[in-house]
Amino acid sequence: MFLSTTKKTKYILVLIVAFLISFQPAWAAGPPAPSLFSNPLALILIILMILLLIIIAILAGILVGAADVKLKKRKNEKGVAVTSVLLIFLLLTGTSLFAQEVPAETTTVAVAKTIGGMPASTFYVMATVIFLELGLIIAMLINIRFLLKNEKQKLVVLEEAEAIEAKKNKLSWWDRMNKLRPVSQEAELDLGHEYDGIRELNNKLPPWWLYGFYLSIVFAVVYLWRFHVSHTGPSSQQEYEMSVAKAEIKIQEYLKAKGDAVDENTVTLLTSAEDMAAGKVIYMKSCASCHTESGAGNVGPNLTDNYWIHGNDVKSVFKTIRYGINAMPQWQNTYSNKQLAQVTSYIKTLVGTNPPNGKAPQGTEMKDEAPTANAAADSAVIKAIK
Repeated sequence: MFLSTTKKTKYILVLIVAFLISFQPAWAAGPPAPSLFSNPLALILIILMILLLIIIAILAGILVGAADVKLKKRKNEKGVAVTSVLLIFLLLTGTSLFAQEVPAETTTVAVAKTIGGMPASTFYVMATVIFLELGLIIAMLINIRFLLKNEKQKLVVLEEAEAIEAKKNKLSWWDRMNKLRPVSQEAELDLGHEYDGIRELNNKLPPWWLYGFYLSIVFAVVYLWRFHVSHTGPSSQQEYEMSVAKAEIKIQEYLKAKGDAVDENTVTLLTSAEDMAAGKVIYMKSCASCHTESGAGNVGPNLTDNYWIHGNDVKSVFKTIRYGINAMPQWQNTYSNKQLAQVTSYIKTLVGTNPPNGKAPQGTEMKDEAPTANAAADSAVIKAIK
């Protein structure tokens, strides 16, 4: 494994300082040459190289930390290590220039090849190292930029995925009111029971359903107490009887307004010419086929004698016509009560007319009702109709 960036930087700095110290010229034939560190330009270049190397180490750490692939991390560390070795090699190469003997006859040439008081070759080596370090810094900055761009794209994709997931898990107001869970949480609610592809989930009952159930219990208790314990309210039977009574009153009011407020208990004999004429029309239309036009009887019994099967009073005749007897139809489904009273009154006028070819008597002989006070007028009306 490679050394960490911090430790590696420390080792490189130590090596650089050690080799820079060795840059002092070697003893030749005479006294030692001036030290490299005594040259201001050389000192500035050395400090610049050290600073750039520190910056490279820092950027390498950032690059390694930003990389998300282990292979990239190792390659970056290896690149930094190779760069450090290269720098050290160049520095070592430069030291040999200071260790050479300078012959007396070449003093003028050596002086001519110095830059800022230091050998030209050393200056070029140090400048090359500085430019290499700058190039390496630029390359690292570009790599860091690409890494940050990729991370940003990944972050955008992640945010979009989270937004889609949040939208998927977002519940409507109806679902929130029912305390439903999103589809993504169905796995937590699954009870492990499945029938024909239908899974059983441990969903809670909706609050509105529970509260409605609780209210129904309260209502049941109040209802039981009022109608079956304290009897402070009418029972269902009493409510029915009251409803029927109200309905009967309304029916009577309606029939009275229409003129049909009559039945087998309240019917009376009608004597007006208008009622007699209406009764005759109904008789000829619906009764003459069985009793003949004169009432002498055919399929039905004779209506002109004093023999009656079901009674001869107005109420009995009305009831028989209204509800029917045996094969006789129920005329209440065809005519109103007022019309039935009119035909009943007309039939009563046929009693005692004794038409020819009358049917034999049927039933029991019954005396007709006592004549009214207006018997003479009634007879005149009947004759006028006939």
